[in-house]
Amino acid sequence: MAHRRLYLAAYDISCPQRLSQGLRVLKGYACGGQKSVFECFLTAAERRALLAEMEEVIEPRDDRFLLLPLAGDRTVRTLGIALQPEDPAYYYVG
Repeated sequence: MAHRRLYLAAYDISCPQRLSQGLRVLKGYACGGQKSVFECFLTAAERRALLAEMEEVIEPRDDRFLLLPLAGDRTVRTLGIALQPEDPAYYYVG
Protein backbone atom coordinates (compact mmCIF):
# COMPACT_ATOMS: atom_id res chain seq x y z
CA MET A 1 0.00 0.00 0.00
CA ALA A 2 1.25 3.48 -0.88
CA HIS A 3 2.29 5.75 1.97
CA ARG A 4 -0.15 8.62 2.53
CA ARG A 5 0.59 11.86 4.28
CA LEU A 6 -1.90 14.31 5.77
CA TYR A 7 -2.00 17.75 4.14
CA LEU A 8 -4.03 20.85 4.78
CA ALA A 9 -5.11 22.48 1.51
CA ALA A 10 -6.44 26.02 1.46
CA TYR A 11 -7.26 28.48 -1.27
CA ASP A 12 -8.35 32.06 -1.80
CA ILE A 13 -9.59 32.45 -5.37
CA SER A 14 -11.03 35.79 -6.48
CA CYS A 15 -12.96 34.81 -9.64
CA PRO A 16 -16.25 32.90 -9.11
CA GLN A 17 -15.61 30.63 -12.12
CA ARG A 18 -12.08 29.70 -10.97
CA LEU A 19 -13.40 29.34 -7.41
CA SER A 20 -15.90 26.74 -8.60
CA GLN A 21 -13.19 24.91 -10.57
CA GLY A 22 -10.81 24.92 -7.58
CA LEU A 23 -13.52 23.60 -5.27
CA ARG A 24 -14.28 20.77 -7.71
CA VAL A 25 -10.57 19.83 -7.91
CA LEU A 26 -10.09 19.82 -4.14
CA LYS A 27 -13.24 17.83 -3.43
CA GLY A 28 -11.74 15.10 -5.61
CA TYR A 29 -8.79 14.75 -3.22
CA ALA A 30 -10.21 15.79 0.17
CA CYS A 31 -11.41 13.54 2.96
CA GLY A 32 -12.90 16.44 4.90
CA GLY A 33 -12.94 20.18 5.27
CA GLN A 34 -14.95 23.36 5.37
CA LYS A 35 -15.42 26.20 2.89
CA SER A 36 -11.93 26.83 1.47
CA VAL A 37 -9.83 24.59 3.75
CA PHE A 38 -9.59 20.82 3.24
CA GLU A 39 -7.88 17.80 4.79
CA CYS A 40 -6.23 15.55 2.22
CA PHE A 41 -4.44 12.22 2.74
CA LEU A 42 -2.22 12.06 -0.35
CA THR A 43 0.41 9.80 -1.84
CA ALA A 44 3.35 11.52 -3.52
CA ALA A 45 1.74 10.96 -6.94
CA GLU A 46 -1.61 12.38 -5.78
CA ARG A 47 0.17 15.40 -4.31
CA ARG A 48 1.85 16.11 -7.64
CA ALA A 49 -1.46 15.64 -9.50
CA LEU A 50 -3.33 17.97 -7.13
CA LEU A 51 -0.68 20.68 -7.50
CA ALA A 52 -0.74 20.34 -11.30
CA GLU A 53 -4.54 20.57 -11.41
CA MET A 54 -4.65 23.60 -9.13
CA GLU A 55 -1.91 25.27 -11.15
CA GLU A 56 -4.24 25.03 -14.15
CA VAL A 57 -7.06 26.70 -12.18
CA ILE A 58 -5.50 29.59 -10.29
CA GLU A 59 -4.36 32.93 -11.61
CA PRO A 60 -1.01 33.48 -9.81
CA ARG A 61 -1.39 37.27 -9.68
CA ASP A 62 -4.84 37.18 -8.08
CA ASP A 63 -5.29 33.85 -6.27
CA ARG A 64 -3.59 31.82 -3.55
CA PHE A 65 -3.29 28.08 -2.96
CA LEU A 66 -1.52 26.46 -0.02
CA LEU A 67 -0.75 22.77 0.47
CA LEU A 68 0.71 22.35 3.95
CA PRO A 69 2.07 18.98 5.09
CA LEU A 70 1.02 18.08 8.62
CA ALA A 71 2.87 15.80 11.01
CA GLY A 72 1.49 12.35 10.25
CA ASP A 73 3.03 10.59 13.21
CA ARG A 74 1.07 12.53 15.83
CA THR A 75 -2.39 11.96 17.16
CA VAL A 76 -5.05 14.06 15.47
CA ARG A 77 -7.13 15.99 18.03
CA THR A 78 -10.59 17.20 17.15
CA LEU A 79 -13.04 19.42 19.01
CA GLY A 80 -16.78 19.89 18.66
CA ILE A 81 -18.50 17.91 15.90
CA ALA A 82 -15.26 17.29 13.97
CA LEU A 83 -14.63 13.70 12.89
CA GLN A 84 -11.39 11.79 13.32
CA PRO A 85 -9.78 11.12 9.91
CA GLU A 86 -9.84 7.51 8.79
CA ASP A 87 -7.20 5.64 6.82
CA PRO A 88 -9.21 2.92 5.07
CA ALA A 89 -7.70 0.12 2.99
CA TYR A 90 -8.14 2.25 -0.16
CA TYR A 91 -9.23 5.69 -1.34
CA TYR A 92 -11.18 6.53 -4.45
CA VAL A 93 -9.95 9.73 -6.09
CA GLY A 94 -12.04 10.86 -9.01
